[in-house]
Amino acid sequence: MSQTVDRALSILPLLAQGPADLGQVAERLGVHKSTALRLLRTLHEHGLVYRQEDQRYRLGARLFALAQEAVENLDVREIAHSHLVALNEQCGHTVHLAVYEENEVLYIDKVESRYPVRMYSRIGKPVAITVAAVAKLLLADLPEPERRAIAERLDYPMYTSRSLPNAGAFLKELAVVREQGWATDLGGHEESINCVGAPIRGADGRVVAAMSVSAPNVVVTAEELLTLLPLVRRTADTISREYSGTTPTKKA
Repeated sequence: MSQTVDRALSILPLLAQGPADLGQVAERLGVHKSTALRLLRTLHEHGLVYRQEDQRYRLGARLFALAQEAVENLDVREIAHSHLVALNEQCGHTVHLAVYEENEVLYIDKVESRYPVRMYSRIGKPVAITVAAVAKLLLADLPEPERRAIAERLDYPMYTSRSLPNAGAFLKELAVVREQGWATDLGGHEESINCVGAPIRGADGRVVAAMSVSAPNVVVTAEELLTLLPLVRRTADTISREYSGTTPTKKA
């Protein structure tokens, strides 16, 4: 670890003990005030520290938000996994769990199909955000201005003839998903792959993750896969209850 990074990170446990002024930070780090100020400014720019009106520094809200996101994402995967396995055992198809982070939708868990024809998705890999069922579920839950801003800055590759071609079509699809509470990708990313998904909600009703079941046409038709939707939704609701400790309701 570089000396600069080491010094910057050393500031965080110092401020965890309470607010400190520039001189106190410099003294604790054993550096000149100008060096301490440069480090504090960098951390401040990233929201990790905050300068109060009395010119003392404290930990920033962004740090707590990051910690909360990390905990929630870890917890939802841990809570969901056994249910994803059970769903896989019932239907035999590939099951995914995904979250929205840093403008990407990422798979955080996967249970492989029992069939020889399998998907090449990987845990930690971003999904095709404009077509994937899990992406639609996660983005549909965002406030309308944020949905629109995201839609307008995305590219819309035509993976297949069923891919969504532009921001207008994507926003219309998100509105449908938001209303019905579930999503599909029927050949939008790969002609031969279909997918149905459902949201996992926290105690406040907001979507914290999304799960899906995917299968190739050679194993099951799109119509047959859609018959699994009630099972997928029940599984998502069970995970939601365990995750939130309540019976979450869809937030308006």
